[in-house]
Amino acid sequence: MTRSDAARCAELESQLFAGDDPWPPAAFLHGLSGKHNHYVAAREDGKLIGYAGISRLGRIPPFEYEVHTIGVDPTHQGRGIGRRLLEELLRFAKGGEVFLEVRTDNEAAINLYQSVGFATVGVRKRYYKVSGADAYTMKRDPA
Repeated sequence: MTRSDAARCAELESQLFAGDDPWPPAAFLHGLSGKHNHYVAAREDGKLIGYAGISRLGRIPPFEYEVHTIGVDPTHQGRGIGRRLLEELLRFAKGGEVFLEVRTDNEAAINLYQSVGFATVGVRKRYYKVSGADAYTMKRDPA
């Protein structure tokens, strides 16, 4: 992903997470500038159709990682794009524990995460402040 993708990512965020405080372009620019962050994009015919980002936490191995975001254009969902983006994040996090939060009602995402080894380790009540929705905290052990 490049800095020039921030506006398109924010556009997709507003479609995907309309009721949950979608990220503005500045949030993507901030994520891209992080020294220990890794952001990737999926494109079709040169247009960004998906994005994902992860951050390495801590200074001394073994590291932990936190998935920041994953999103796929609604018109391109169901084609394995989210899975490929997630697999790229997991390659970056090889050897470390990976954590993420997901809305408790997002069955498609939960199923994807479980299929690659994530397990629910907790619930964050009202994690999404705008909608008040709860989130599962999920963890994947080192691979």
